[in-house]
Amino acid sequence: MGLVIRLAELLLILLPLIGVGYATVRAITSTRGGASGEARGAAQRILDRAVDEHDRTDTRWLDYELDAATLLDHPMVTDMREPLTQRFHRAKLRADLLRPARAADLVDDREATRDYVEAVQEYTTSFDIAEAEAMRRRRDGFSVDEQGRIDRAQRLLRVAADASATRQEWAGAYRVARRELDGLIVLPARARAALERGISGELT
Repeated sequence: MGLVIRLAELLLILLPLIGVGYATVRAITSTRGGASGEARGAAQRILDRAVDEHDRTDTRWLDYELDAATLLDHPMVTDMREPLTQRFHRAKLRADLLRPARAADLVDDREATRDYVEAVQEYTTSFDIAEAEAMRRRRDGFSVDEQGRIDRAQRLLRVAADASATRQEWAGAYRVARRELDGLIVLPARARAALERGISGELT
């Protein structure tokens, strides 16, 4: 009987201690979980901003790739002989390769997140530099006669992209524009494809 009483007394002493220990473990676990959740949230925001910046830079680049008339004002942007143009194309390729299908896919991978964010920063910065230099130069590298040919090609390409023009007008303007640009500027494949889709089989 005395043993039972002693065990009961011991249990009464241990119960509060067990409760305190349990509460402490819960508090530690909760704190760690909160910190982990906060870190994941911060990583998600960083990745979301990087993806948005990636998209914005792509859009700026595509303005030149798809609009031939705009490109002719700043031809250096797509001239792969230029080191600045080469640099931003390499940076774009790396950013594209590291881009996740979903930002959430990289949240738990710090190294992959850092690599992607740095790649986007390099892509954006290198494009800014190349575009600024292209705007500064404009057509400075061409002679007066060559600049006249580019001007004529630019006017013709606007006709070729005009939805109100006839198919024959599109085709004729595009043919002459290509002749004017021959040996001067190579139009990006996407710009050519966009124009030729409109002409739809009229070109040979």
